[in-house]
Amino acid sequence: MREVSDNGLKITEFIPLFHLEVLHRGGDFETARLVVPDLNRPGLQFHSFFDYFDPCRLQVVGKMEVTFLKGLTSAQRRKCFDDLFLYDIPALVIARGLDCFPECMESAIEHERTLLRTDEETVVFTSRTIEYLNRVLAPCITRHGVLLDIYGEGVMITGDSGVGKSEAAIELIMRGHRLVADDAVELRRVSDQLTGSAPEMIRDYIELRGIGVINVRQLFGVRAIKNETKLDMVVHFEPWDSTKFYDRLGIEDHFIDILDVQVPIVTIPVRPGRNLASIVEVAAMNNRHRKFGYNAAQELAQKVDARADGKL
Repeated sequence: MREVSDNGLKITEFIPLFHLEVLHRGGDFETARLVVPDLNRPGLQFHSFFDYFDPCRLQVVGKMEVTFLKGLTSAQRRKCFDDLFLYDIPALVIARGLDCFPECMESAIEHERTLLRTDEETVVFTSRTIEYLNRVLAPCITRHGVLLDIYGEGVMITGDSGVGKSEAAIELIMRGHRLVADDAVELRRVSDQLTGSAPEMIRDYIELRGIGVINVRQLFGVRAIKNETKLDMVVHFEPWDSTKFYDRLGIEDHFIDILDVQVPIVTIPVRPGRNLASIVEVAAMNNRHRKFGYNAAQELAQKVDARADGKL
């Protein structure tokens, strides 16, 4: 995924991604950015309705708008484009490879607005663009940990340095699970769902104390890596504390807030002799069961209550 600054995606970077033709470069061509993950088809604006109009959106004209404009006089078309270009829009894209009206070009030159064109159908272009912008402009945060895909569940292992995160991850990889990121996990919120990936620089690498940095793709093959995955749960490793109470039943659910999304979290106390990889594997399977509506702890509690009431 292309790295984007906090100020959005530059139009000059967006154009080659979608193979757009540049019909006219506006005065802000080099600096204009897309900062919202949505588009606008200015049909209502061509009827002089600008209430709730968001000039930050990329404007897209398709066959419907062009057909409407063809029914207007040249002066009326010029007014439509003049009214639109009075706003500081990032660019206007003409879809389906349609011809650009002379009035549109004249108005764009006068108001110094960027004109682009795509050969794609309007719906195809808008859906692809919205999907891409939703991902690339999504809120992002970097967390220290290891992210893996375990039985289709995205599991992020967190904990202090040296607690055994990477060691557990390498054993899980050897069992057939897939590494997404080690050490630095980039999390993005897309439509209230968190997805995680690795920074491009350290993708496929994992560090093991005493051995050093290894390339998982080269050692285990492409089956052992995955570029990104949704985040379903967090497993937190911490050194065993004999004075601390650890939940032995798991009836209560615990969550951690990441980018305003509540993610299930379990805390695993670490001590010599515990097979952390197996515990993480079971935690992932148990989390999957809970999503499907089965909770073993609650089932046991119900049986105990039934026995106490004399029903069993």
